[in-house]
Amino acid sequence: MDEVEFPKLIQELYATVGKLEKMFPGRHFTPDGHLVGSIGEALASFYYGVELRKASAEGHDGDVGNRMVEVKATQGNQVALSSGPQHLLVFKLLPDGRFEEHYNGPGAPVWALFANRARPKRGQFQVSLFALKGLMAKVPASEMLEPCKPLPVGTKRNPCSPK
Repeated sequence: MDEVEFPKLIQELYATVGKLEKMFPGRHFTPDGHLVGSIGEALASFYYGVELRKASAEGHDGDVGNRMVEVKATQGNQVALSSGPQHLLVFKLLPDGRFEEHYNGPGAPVWALFANRARPKRGQFQVSLFALKGLMAKVPASEMLEPCKPLPVGTKRNPCSPK
């Protein structure tokens, strides 16, 4: 993987989105769905060393050592979970190609938010980034995945994690 080209391509993608939105006022060219998920997984692989499994694999997106990692990415204010991951890594993608890490820790505390709730019609529970920040404040540094490469300048990491 090209360590210079990857971050540049993500920034160019979002720059292109901005140009299209200026050309067609009122239209949104926001990358979403599979593209956002794949960008999140690529960020996890590139910056955190997550060894990715086959795309759309059941349960977890990849592994770091003996940890199975589920990666979620959003451009909004929430993510969806259909099962309780062993380790959860959640990114908010920003329009300039940077990202914020909103959760990086065990999946059990997040999944516990849905205890005693009926499963939604579409099978996925929604959790807000705000709720994840609250949980993140309780995750010890020893339970977080550490980046294996320097994060892009200006990237926000663990907004509420213990120091």
